[in-house]
Amino acid sequence: MISVAVIGSKGQLGTDLVETLQMVNGYRVFALSHEQIDCAEEASVRRVLAEMRPEVVVNCAAFDRVDECESSPAEAFRVNSLGAFYVARACAEINALCVYISTDYVFDGGKGYPYTEEDQPRPINVYGTSKLAGEHLVRQTCPQWLIVRMAALFGAAGALAKGGNFVESVLSKARRGEVLRIVKDIRTSPTYTWDAAQVLERLIQHRSTGIFHVVNEGGCSWFELAQEVMDTVKLSCKLEAVSFSDYPMKARRPQDSRLKSIRLDPALRGALRPWQEAVRVYLAEKGYLASG
Repeated sequence: MISVAVIGSKGQLGTDLVETLQMVNGYRVFALSHEQIDCAEEASVRRVLAEMRPEVVVNCAAFDRVDECESSPAEAFRVNSLGAFYVARACAEINALCVYISTDYVFDGGKGYPYTEEDQPRPINVYGTSKLAGEHLVRQTCPQWLIVRMAALFGAAGALAKGGNFVESVLSKARRGEVLRIVKDIRTSPTYTWDAAQVLERLIQHRSTGIFHVVNEGGCSWFELAQEVMDTVKLSCKLEAVSFSDYPMKARRPQDSRLKSIRLDPALRGALRPWQEAVRVYLAEKGYLASG
């Protein structure tokens, strides 16, 4: 029986990871919401984890509103960096594996093709910088560490801090009859949190360490993702492709932050279906399509 604490258990990834772990024999799961543990408060982290003494701690908590990070860098670093440090130090004290969920935004997007685990990070905004700082602090603080980078998450629970996710936002605006102005020149790796949770469970089961990229196969622009959603649900709307330079945002975005893994076992990579298929499964799960 492996005891696993999931910090940020009510978010998209946390929700699916908790459900996945509970479905698989051999786990004792502690689902920890923000109300139960505040990763940016050292006393809270040490008290909760010392009492539970889990063998694995998965830190899904993050301040991930990218533009707000530019306006509130202290808060971004407090949660994404200092919080990661507190969790990692508490893990070291109880001899637990510290799992830190990171992001494609640790890269600058200038490579022109997908980033692997061997590429050198170079963030270009506060959010990416704060997450990379979190990675470094986890690695230097806890002897047993696992960093899992993901991108463009969408899951049934929605992103709590963002009031949904990109897919839900597209559908909501389309239903209201709004014109959808979607960026065409920023590329990413859409990732279904259910699929990511399946792979994360296997990494935990094998007590894997190091850095892994966990995203659905392939990549696309945000415009292509929106188009796929609209085509799949057969919802007619005005969809307009725009350049990022025409879209007012505070934070710079990496132009092409697609990820791929060269470290995952082939069987695990096989569990990460093409992003288009993942979108269809998600839409069916949410009831936007007929089942099956």
